[in-house]
Amino acid sequence: MAGRRLKSAFGVVVAATCSGIAASTLLIIFGYVVVQGISAINLPFLLEVPRPVGVTGGGVANGIVGSLLIVGIAGILATPVGVLTGIFLALFGRGALAEGIRFLADVLAGVPSIAIGLFAYTLFVAPFRHFSGLSASVAFAILMLPIIIRTAEEAIRSVPSTVREGALALGMSVYSATVKVILPAARPAIVTGLLLAIARVTGETAPLLFTAFGSQFWELNPNNPMAELALQVFTYAISPYDDWHRQAWAGALVLISVVFLINFFARFALRTRFS
Repeated sequence: MAGRRLKSAFGVVVAATCSGIAASTLLIIFGYVVVQGISAINLPFLLEVPRPVGVTGGGVANGIVGSLLIVGIAGILATPVGVLTGIFLALFGRGALAEGIRFLADVLAGVPSIAIGLFAYTLFVAPFRHFSGLSASVAFAILMLPIIIRTAEEAIRSVPSTVREGALALGMSVYSATVKVILPAARPAIVTGLLLAIARVTGETAPLLFTAFGSQFWELNPNNPMAELALQVFTYAISPYDDWHRQAWAGALVLISVVFLINFFARFALRTRFS
């Protein structure tokens, strides 16, 4: 018994140490970004567009708006496909076809984002010889799909089968039972998956190099090259100008804060689902 207690205590210490290392790494990164970027965050930074090279000041307002548009369109494109695929896999998917879809979704989740960006470039940029925010949204939608599919499937599977069977026993059609009973019950977990998918693509930069390309001006038309906050951070970080370096750290702080808030709301939605 003493040996078992010793092994148990050792396991607890090792697990706690690993957890502490993981949490400390995140806190160190976040703290360093805060220290480097907080001094450059102000209203002009959040409300103004970039200024010409050599002129200090300016901001990333166009990048923030561009990020909202690109990620929003990506969510509109990916959500219906992902949720419907999850419904099929959870309720009707059987045999080799369903297993093949699950396998491909898992593989897609591991594909490097730069490869997805190159794919979007080949299909939506090179043939038209025109960069656009819409092509970036397509690349982001592809990155979001596997997360939404797997989360939607697990969310629907978590609804007790007796709920669906009861709806069918009351005379509801399969469509009505799915739409009016199953989906509302699984909605919080599906929303959680969508939020996590949004957090996944919010900080992506590689696909944007092949698609949105970036812009120094206000651009609300997704059919044109658009600014995007992560892309602006990349551009500023590799520049030789100290003012742009400060703005890169500030932009990184904004991105990390947004991802933090998205994950917070995702956990809140998931907790609501099981409370």
